Amino acid sequence: MIRTILTTFALTVSIAAMATIPYGTISKEDHNRAVDLVRQMTLEEKCTLISGQVGGFQTFGIERLGIPAVKMSDGPQGVRNDTRSTYYPCGMSVAASFNRSVAKGVGSGIGCDARARGVGFMLCPGVNIYRSASCGRNFEYFGEDPYLAAETAASLICGIQEQGVISTIKHFAVNNQEYDRHGVSSSIDERTANEIYFAAFRAAVEKARVGAVMTSYNPVNGVHAAESPWLIKDNLRAWGHQGIVMSDWTSTYSTIGCVTGGLDLEMPRGRVMNYSLIKPLIDNGVIDEKDIDLKCVNILQTIIAFGFLDRPMKDSSIPEDYEYSREMAMNAAVEGPVMLLNEGALPIRSNRRNDIVVLGPNADVVPYGGGSGEIFPIEGRSVSLLAAMQSLGKGYKVRTMDWKNVDAASLAKATAVIFAGGYDKRSEAENRDKDYRLPDGQDEAIKAIAAINPNVTVVINTGGEFDLNAWKDDVKAIILAWYGGQAGGPALADIISGKVSPSGRLPFTFWGSLEKNPAFPHYGINTDKKTDYKPHQERYAKYPFTQYSEGIFIGYRGEDKFGVKPLFPFGYGLTYSRFEYSDISVTPSDGGFDVSFKLTNTGKFKASEVAQVYVAPIAPNVLRPTRELKGYDKVTLAPGESRICTVHLPGSAFAYYSPAIHGWKTDNGNYDIQVGRNADGIVLSKTVVL
Repeated sequence: MIRTILTTFALTVSIAAMATIPYGTISKEDHNRAVDLVRQMTLEEKCTLISGQVGGFQTFGIERLGIPAVKMSDGPQGVRNDTRSTYYPCGMSVAASFNRSVAKGVGSGIGCDARARGVGFMLCPGVNIYRSASCGRNFEYFGEDPYLAAETAASLICGIQEQGVISTIKHFAVNNQEYDRHGVSSSIDERTANEIYFAAFRAAVEKARVGAVMTSYNPVNGVHAAESPWLIKDNLRAWGHQGIVMSDWTSTYSTIGCVTGGLDLEMPRGRVMNYSLIKPLIDNGVIDEKDIDLKCVNILQTIIAFGFLDRPMKDSSIPEDYEYSREMAMNAAVEGPVMLLNEGALPIRSNRRNDIVVLGPNADVVPYGGGSGEIFPIEGRSVSLLAAMQSLGKGYKVRTMDWKNVDAASLAKATAVIFAGGYDKRSEAENRDKDYRLPDGQDEAIKAIAAINPNVTVVINTGGEFDLNAWKDDVKAIILAWYGGQAGGPALADIISGKVSPSGRLPFTFWGSLEKNPAFPHYGINTDKKTDYKPHQERYAKYPFTQYSEGIFIGYRGEDKFGVKPLFPFGYGLTYSRFEYSDISVTPSDGGFDVSFKLTNTGKFKASEVAQVYVAPIAPNVLRPTRELKGYDKVTLAPGESRICTVHLPGSAFAYYSPAIHGWKTDNGNYDIQVGRNADGIVLSKTVVL
């Protein structure tokens, strides 16, 4: 099931030194075989190959040459199309785990599920940067930080592709809102694009050798992404991408633009890249047939590298309901939730004979986000929080009630757990932006219950920040549960009961209001300063573009630049224990530095700490953020246990992008190496000189 190719190729991977190149890397033999096949093809066959089959998630096959049709499937949370499958936690939850092994495990499970169904392309992961809480697809993505997103993406892609399945990273590029995604142009400078918005895509190419890249719907600086030679040729191909560049569904707009811009595969069908439109352009000398040949070579050498010409895409030895996949879903579900607040309410221990009331709109359902992130789980495999809490066993008395018509006397004496937030495609989904407030009067209901019961825990399904100001001071504990997949309920039950300590960390800055976010004045050209972001239409009719005027100072990078402080900083998250940092040392190593420090669990619970390493330039020559995440390590320790942690910072950790040279530059000077619990919680520091 897994093919490994030995090589001496050197990869700059911060996860670990790799002795093998990633699965699916295109060899010279793969390329030559593809070229030979293209020589045998007619122009009509070539035009067929570069477009998807009408009505399907698959490519065209050419039977006479032994080229198969290759099935595709959404999506970010599991195999979706025409099947039931394992439902994994959403991308934001995977990023919140700050655990590369969890990300790779999710990818591996998705890859196995795809092989079990004969799927050759998985249309994931989605890695667009979290710019604003308003984006309707934030739940699919990996947060605001380019380094965290890059590490998570590379790990997940390797997991998928090691199972012999092509991973398709999306959406390239600068697609950070959903409203009018075909029309609103992202206006961005070269430095910001490279430092923030390209990072995960570049890591996918350079570290993971991703098989396919999907372009986005939006124009970038006035040119639609699927037709942009700057995006595809000057950047993506320049990074070394030898695989496929495909369009998002119906995101193509002109034949000449797509052919000359560098797009290889138009999905879901050939609306603009088809024989009837391409042949006259070749006959009249407008385009060269060699442009079509190159697209065919890119497609064929990729499917050859993944073995699709030499083996069945379906692996019948893998069951569709796979125990390994279920295990990977559970592992990820446990490590993603972030505890924002705990004033003694958690954990709820079994020896108290607690009377627990689990209530709220999500108590007895398994919530999900909509669009390509919506999964249809295998029957019987999804468990709600209420069912999971009721299965905890001896010592727990768990019941529920109508949360908008409560029995006040009964509720007042119980321990209350409210499970609320988004619940389906009406809450968070692609093709529209979302409200900052919780839906359906949930704020008022939470506040009313907190007025009855002084010991309320609120658990929220969400893909990003939301407005909690109406009730945050009235409750005792808050957990961000994201969309936890089929095992989200059992994972939360384990956390609430204290079986495991929460270990997720915020993959974005939780500002506490939309207005604090540095992108707020520029996201969608917001001029009305309203916090509900409705209606969008009036603004976009007047301003058909969105300017990235905050530049590189997105998220926590903008705190000092714009003089704003968040409610909860990037990287924040509580556990049931406490950790002490000490004994930092920084030593030169392999063109960079090894950062070592001692981490000690000084509390009473076994728990995990996410130690975060930031680079802070001192008196830089150019405008730079105060600090940037460049390394992290998730460490699990028993009470009283200590460990020496070492995080390697490559030389690239000190670089910035210089538009003057159209490349990366590292200035000599002093840099603080900072180790902390989160972006605002630095506890150790050491200065180095370059």
